[in-house]
Amino acid sequence: MLQTHFSSILNRLQKFILTVGLLFVSLLSYFADAQHYIIPTRFHESPIPPAPRYNMEENWSALPFRKDFGDLVPNGYTDNQEHAEVDVFYIHPTLYGEKPTTVYKWNHDLNDPKLNKEIDEVATKFQATAFNGAGKLYVPRYRQAHYSVFLTQHLDDKQAALNVAYSDIDAAFSYYIEHLNDGRPFIIASHSQGTIHAARLLKYRIIGTALQQQLVVAYLPGMAVPKDSLIGLPVCQEPNSIGCFTSWSTYERNFIPTNYFNGLNNAVCVNPITWKFDDSLTVSIPQNPTPAVGDKNTLDSNSVESPNSIDQQPTINSDPPLPRRGHYCPKEMHRGAVLKPFGKVYPQICDAQVFGGLLWITKPKFPGAFLYRTSNFHSGDINLFYIDIRENAILRAKTFVQQKAISTENIRN
Repeated sequence: MLQTHFSSILNRLQKFILTVGLLFVSLLSYFADAQHYIIPTRFHESPIPPAPRYNMEENWSALPFRKDFGDLVPNGYTDNQEHAEVDVFYIHPTLYGEKPTTVYKWNHDLNDPKLNKEIDEVATKFQATAFNGAGKLYVPRYRQAHYSVFLTQHLDDKQAALNVAYSDIDAAFSYYIEHLNDGRPFIIASHSQGTIHAARLLKYRIIGTALQQQLVVAYLPGMAVPKDSLIGLPVCQEPNSIGCFTSWSTYERNFIPTNYFNGLNNAVCVNPITWKFDDSLTVSIPQNPTPAVGDKNTLDSNSVESPNSIDQQPTINSDPPLPRRGHYCPKEMHRGAVLKPFGKVYPQICDAQVFGGLLWITKPKFPGAFLYRTSNFHSGDINLFYIDIRENAILRAKTFVQQKAISTENIRN
């Protein structure tokens, strides 16, 4: 009886910690489940969900002219959508990862109220709202590809499902431009699968067109974006750079994922605290890459951890070579994370250092942090740097509007 009572108390305590802890806005629980499920049938064996119509408000998770989760702000901050001179088109990450319960397997059915609610309460609430201080927020729902596209060995199935998802993003952006934008400057922002679609949107719909003149900046975290993949759109070099893109993928210090030489080594990585980019840290992809660390996914223990060795270069031998470390940015410069429950800001809990295409951080301390066991901080790419992103987006929006005003004044004169 006593043992049962103790177990009950322990379970309640664990649930409490899970509730108030980070869990990176519930994305951790999502990834934990999703990584264990792969759709067993092929793409062509399942029907495709009906395509959304973007003239219907229910097919948007957030719109600036209605009350929704996109209006939320952390304590002490203000939603500026009513007065913003810039728009934000946000593409959410994968939240469709559980075993499908309908005939639609490979892509999200937008008639699923449970998943739509999760998108609103996770992606829009904890990620997209980082941008409502800079602009009017537009977050389309789309037939996102199931998480198993990142696990399947059938690359044609992966591409087919991603193509369905992108067709919605393309349609939503077209509707936005034709009916909602009215020639205003806009920010493209995304995370994870959303970044795959955002990069494609930039490449085929914006770069090299008249719309590029309206692009303030593109925030593309959570997916490897090779430095030569968006030709015609430069990488942002400084915190106030505009007409450019920025990207990063977050991991624990000294950790190198096994797929590093499959694209991350050639990926753009900008420090989201300093917002500076050092191209010399990016390693070019060799013809026949050999994993630098084999089955060992961390660097030699002599290479870092103590403050005195934080800027030392890796001592591990590698072919192809590993990049050198970028400038170390201490946590005192960190403006703040927004974690679960939404509202409280956690400043100065994150340091940051670029290592090739990786953003390395020392594991931050927060309520429930001991429950976070992985070295992959993918689910916190935005939340860990929420206030840093928020303030930077405001800066770039103001810079763009001011430069546009100066340019217009020069034309008049």
